[in-house]
Amino acid sequence: MKKLERKLLITRMEQKILTAVSENGKITELRLDNPEQESILGNIYIGKVKKIVKNIRAAFIEIMPECACYYSIEDNKAPVFTNKMNSRNLVAGDELLVQVSRESNKTKPPTVAGDLNFTGKYVVLTTGKCRIGVSGKLNPEEKKYFRELMTPYQNESYGFIVRTNAREAEKSEIISETEYLIRQYQDVIQKSKFRTCFSLLSRQVSAYISALRDTYADGLSRIITDDVIIYGQIEEYLSTHQLNDLDKLSLYEDPLLPMAKLYRLEHVLKDALKERVWLKSGAYLVIQPTEALTVIDVNTGKYEGRKRQQDTFLKINLEAAREIAYQLRLRNISGIIVVDFINMESVEYKDTLLMELDDHLRKDPLKTTLIGMTPLNLVEITRKNVRKPLREQMG
Repeated sequence: MKKLERKLLITRMEQKILTAVSENGKITELRLDNPEQESILGNIYIGKVKKIVKNIRAAFIEIMPECACYYSIEDNKAPVFTNKMNSRNLVAGDELLVQVSRESNKTKPPTVAGDLNFTGKYVVLTTGKCRIGVSGKLNPEEKKYFRELMTPYQNESYGFIVRTNAREAEKSEIISETEYLIRQYQDVIQKSKFRTCFSLLSRQVSAYISALRDTYADGLSRIITDDVIIYGQIEEYLSTHQLNDLDKLSLYEDPLLPMAKLYRLEHVLKDALKERVWLKSGAYLVIQPTEALTVIDVNTGKYEGRKRQQDTFLKINLEAAREIAYQLRLRNISGIIVVDFINMESVEYKDTLLMELDDHLRKDPLKTTLIGMTPLNLVEITRKNVRKPLREQMG
């Protein structure tokens, strides 16, 4: 198997900052951020409950005047109140710590959580769920080791999730980061005692720093930017938090060949916004987002295979499965996804298709789940919804 080589590329494009991940020369992730409009994702505020919606066990919490966010009462069992009304239940007027867990999406407001996350490269400190969790991508031996390593730091106020990147780190690095996250948590709790409603207690790092922190360490060989200001900010962050990655940082300075042209970023971005995606076989996908879900249709197109029809359909579907997993990640398509593959009669062929699709979905850094195939032969997938899809980032 070819050794994986990752590069993180950051450049400015059309007054936005484009962050891209390249794996063995292929762009697998794209993210556009407007530096003039800072994202609130990950920020921690003192919020105020505006309204309780009992029938859906939810509340709307303002994090600033006229900015009400969705809050699931069911999913947040241990809120940290800064000002509690005279009621055991969550009620209008309560003030509590909340963190923006999902950006606004079309007509949907941002989502906030009372369970706070403080994210590092190797470890995430979590409140609400005070246990030791370990990435499912780690093997049993690694899981056992990291649970034993982290247990002494667990208490009744917070727990930890060990990330996949931890397998690439020294014990001392993990411990150092854990202690830093604990200090972050303590700082937020201490500040909340003296701040007023709507105060911003913790601001998330910039988008490209977040990408740097969250990119899989396995195979990361280079961090490249052609912007002097961004280079300086990344250098400062790495010097403080990821010293081992500092030697991977470089400033691209070729005036004859812009960085975006060298890595074909404009071309990849343009293709990632098209509805139709052609496959090498001549078949194609049609990707259509709707308000509720994303529909993907697989078509035979120009395919001219001479084998038996069912074998032909299997070959196209397998190629489509690999491309769909790639497109979900590239376009940051999240939520509910329904795929209409070419119908196949054989149960064995259907199982082969689902196994291939599941294998490629598991490579996605975001939690992506293959639900299964319906009686109508439609394949259902869910992908964790955190940031806006790429097409909305263009707006």
